[in-house]
Order: sequence, then structure tokens, then C-alpha cells
Amino acid sequence: MTTTADPSSDQAAPRPPDTRHHMTGALALTPSSIRRELQAADNFNAKVAVLLTKVVGTMWAFWVFNGIALISLPSAIHQHSLTVLINWVSSNWIQLILLPALMVGQNLQNVAADARADKMFNDTELIVDRLDTRTQGGITDILSAITALRTDLSAKS
Repeated sequence: MTTTADPSSDQAAPRPPDTRHHMTGALALTPSSIRRELQAADNFNAKVAVLLTKVVGTMWAFWVFNGIALISLPSAIHQHSLTVLINWVSSNWIQLILLPALMVGQNLQNVAADARADKMFNDTELIVDRLDTRTQGGITDILSAITALRTDLSAKS
């Protein structure tokens, strides 16, 4: 894991991997990405679910839904009823806005989690490789040095 030195302590603080370069891929809605995911779906219902998830889980959907919700706001205000206004906020605005916003947030969290998992896998693979006695470098060098010391000590005795 990548660490940064903390001047106030002797320990290094863990730093999460940089995932900014993955964000545009998570937020982009391209025909090729939609086509690729639709081909992976095996039946009609799965294809519809993939399409809806890809389209609704974008910031574009967030802004469109916000516009749709705000169109009915003047009518709710002119009713002069707190109940109607609360109903508009809860049923129109919050539900329409939170759906795509939460989906975008989950997509970004998934990308960051995938990047962390990939980094952890690579780090683990490197550690296991270094600990393998058949691999040049790492623990093999240490074992060779110990063997050489033993040989030197045996020769001196």
C-alpha cells in the first residue's frame, strides 16, 4: 500500500490509490459502452435493466429529472397549501433527484473500490513473489546471504 510520511508521528499514514483517471469512464455514457454491456445481457429483461441503469445513472439524467420536477413547482406553490408543497418535495423532487444522484455516487464508489482491489491484488502478488524462494531477489537473496554467512562461519571454526 502506498504511504505518505506524517511529520508528527513515526508511522506512515495509508493513502488510498488515485482513482481520478477512472472517474470519466464511470460517468461517461457512450454508445460503445452501452452496446458492450447490452451484448453481455442474456435476455430481453436483462437488456432493458442494463439500458435503464446506464441511462438513469448519469448526471444528465439528474439534471433532466431536476428540470421535470421544477416544472410543477409553481403549481404547487400557487396552491397555498403546506401539504401540497411537502407532497411535491417528497414525491416529485426528492424521488426524481435522488435516484440518478445515488446511482452516480454508487458508480463512482464502485470504480474507486475496483481500483483499490486491483492495487491490493498487485501489492499482494508482489509480496508473494518476493517471499517465493524460487524467485530471484527478495527472500532468495536473504537466504543466499545467510547460507554464505554459515559457510564463512563454518570455515573459520
